[in-house]
Amino acid sequence: MLRAFHKGGPVVARKRIVLSRARIAVGAILLLALLTPANGAADAAPSGPAATSDNAVVRWNATAATAALATHLAPTDNPLHESRMYAMMHIAIHDALNAIQPRSQAYAFHGRARGASPEAAVAAAARTALVGALTDLTPPFTDTSAAITGVETAYTSELAAIPDSTAKLAGVALGKKSAYTILARRADDGASEVPLIGSDFPQGVNPGEYRFTPGTPFAFAPTWGEVQPFALRSVEQFPVAPPFALDSAEYAADYNEVKRLGGDGVTTPSARTADETEMARFWVESSPLLWNRLARQLATGRHLDLWQSARLFGLLDLALTDGYIATFAVKYELLFWRPVTAIQLGATDGNDATAQDPTWTPLVTTPPVPEHDSGHSVEGGAAAAVLRGFFKTDRMDFSLCSFTVLPGSTCTDANPVMRHFTRFSQASAENARSRVMVGFHFKHATTEGEEHGTKIGQLVVRNYLQPRH
Repeated sequence: MLRAFHKGGPVVARKRIVLSRARIAVGAILLLALLTPANGAADAAPSGPAATSDNAVVRWNATAATAALATHLAPTDNPLHESRMYAMMHIAIHDALNAIQPRSQAYAFHGRARGASPEAAVAAAARTALVGALTDLTPPFTDTSAAITGVETAYTSELAAIPDSTAKLAGVALGKKSAYTILARRADDGASEVPLIGSDFPQGVNPGEYRFTPGTPFAFAPTWGEVQPFALRSVEQFPVAPPFALDSAEYAADYNEVKRLGGDGVTTPSARTADETEMARFWVESSPLLWNRLARQLATGRHLDLWQSARLFGLLDLALTDGYIATFAVKYELLFWRPVTAIQLGATDGNDATAQDPTWTPLVTTPPVPEHDSGHSVEGGAAAAVLRGFFKTDRMDFSLCSFTVLPGSTCTDANPVMRHFTRFSQASAENARSRVMVGFHFKHATTEGEEHGTKIGQLVVRNYLQPRH
């Protein structure tokens, strides 16, 4: 059993969560108002380098990203359902293609359909899985009409480009079967039962215990850690070290670092450089949105075929989805306070080296989930591990745009901010570091999170969608 140790004993244990419908409704309004960026990114289609290509798998990944934005899952609001949507779609695509030509081990669907059209199978699998995932969304993400219209438009276009034939009909039937298989397998995984807005979530009262943070009077998805993983045996498969004791020198060092660097620069001075501020905002974007964008770029630039692309996206999204399930289990078990709470209540922690600042304000509004471990760092570690494993190297030259930088420089703008990397591990490390710079996390949570995610990504690559030899 995980526990966070601090002055006064372990954090409060998880309590049964009972949420009233009225409080859920209020929380839903607050979530969309507070977390959706004001620059209109949530209504824009993703772009940036290699957003589309002639590869149908890559195109469908871009279509899924557009659907996530249209439904306000992305670029910031609900990466949990976003990651699950990508995973189910790409499993359906992967398994359908490998029923036509077996090149890697199937995940859910084990049929055979030699001679079926691969492009038709991809389209039907993607469309069926996406629509299924979108219709399964829970409040406040139930306005899916624009997203589903976009999916149906893409499906019509993809099928129209394929000449009519028995192979096309067989491909459509195959894709649907593959999608129905993964949708049925995940129907009772617990995702649809998770209350996303926990306004009634029991808050801590002692130093170190999580409580609602300024601007977000609720806990987000408090039982997501109980969702059935896709690849992990258990959410406790990879233990995570707890937060540092509040009266320790290590805690004081992390406290003073985020206090010095993570402020908004207005209410709270910050020692960040201009590049560090850009980096902090850049990585606020949904991890599934950003890492899938990179995978599209790599699949196109490396000229991956349908089967290779399907395996790449399948591995990536299995790892990202399980990363969120595992980190939310840890977060809501440890229930450690966020830096904004810790710094505003610094006089209560029993540590003489942590001076209180009751008006301390982070660069960006703190996400409404407990602090440890860092979910973004888990996701970055998982993604980098998958990409290293798939390409069999850490060295890769690439640039990325973001939807959460300042307006005028996002992915859909004429001159987007681009950050350049030469290694997958470099991008993962910067992603983790950004969580201190933005004021969301203590450094310890980011290092533990990145290691946690790395182990998840390595497990997925070793054990799933293995090439047939």
